[in-house]
Amino acid sequence: MLNREHELHRRRLGRNAWLGVILGAFVLLIFAVTVVKLSNGGEIRGFDHTFESLGPAR
Repeated sequence: MLNREHELHRRRLGRNAWLGVILGAFVLLIFAVTVVKLSNGGEIRGFDHTFESLGPAR
């Protein structure tokens, strides 16, 4: 009697499993975007809040 699983536990396990799959897919997407950006060989520099980033002086 104590080992019997309630329906609520089964549904919660199913939702948690799908949430894990979705989070894993998101992590893989971010990793893939990072690999593609790094493999282009371009300059790897972000916006660093300097006047150089704003373009020519007026």
